[in-house]
Amino acid sequence: MTVPTSSDYAKVNGLEMYYEVHGVHHEGRRPLVLLHGGVTTIGLSFAAVLPALAADRHIVAPELQGHGHTADTDRDLTVPNLASDVVALLDQLGIGQADFLGYSLGGLTALEIAVKHPERVGRLVLAAAQYSQDGVHDEVRAADFDSPRLPSQADFQEMADAYAACAPYPGHFEAFLAKVSASAHAPLPWTIDDLRGVRAPTLLVVGDTDFVRVEHAAAMQRLIPRARLAVLPATTHMTLMRRTSLLLPLLSEFLVE
Repeated sequence: MTVPTSSDYAKVNGLEMYYEVHGVHHEGRRPLVLLHGGVTTIGLSFAAVLPALAADRHIVAPELQGHGHTADTDRDLTVPNLASDVVALLDQLGIGQADFLGYSLGGLTALEIAVKHPERVGRLVLAAAQYSQDGVHDEVRAADFDSPRLPSQADFQEMADAYAACAPYPGHFEAFLAKVSASAHAPLPWTIDDLRGVRAPTLLVVGDTDFVRVEHAAAMQRLIPRARLAVLPATTHMTLMRRTSLLLPLLSEFLVE
């Protein structure tokens, strides 16, 4: 994991939001905002790709409500709320427009920013993210943990260990996991017309054994005007951001165009 150039907390919407800054400013290149997955941290989601991404780019990576170093609150954990937090953070940092790489819950958050605040988004990478709940496989909605698409016991242990290592209230993990699980099954806020209105060039990335159905990702690619789709072979939801030999060339090409 790359050591951050700096880290701090920002007061946004009643949160003390933790964020890290990595990399260097590059003339003519927008900052890249990394938005992690649900029940994970910056490190768990992006450790494999962050060193390469930070080599020639200014990166801002927050931890969303209740995740990692950012304490939970009584507020509902919703995609619009998370997106509002990220936009407020960027306002405080003086960042008018950025590229976004969102993974899973972070991808949903990035999509909400692209829909509601199109002027803030240069390029958009949505990894393992759907636009409606029927976009995920039935066994994911049913939480069938025998399915190879679902996190393993080792994955859950990794999440629990990361939470215990940095959360302000480490004993809150089980309650927070239940809160995120409930949020994951809530209706998503977008219409087909919202997707047709996304202005940013968009890269959709899913695994062939992901939560997200490949057919749904292909439908997203057709709806978003300037979108392209990559399906990574032999890749689950949990391994997607670790498939560096496939993922990094895609990101490098897309983000510098």
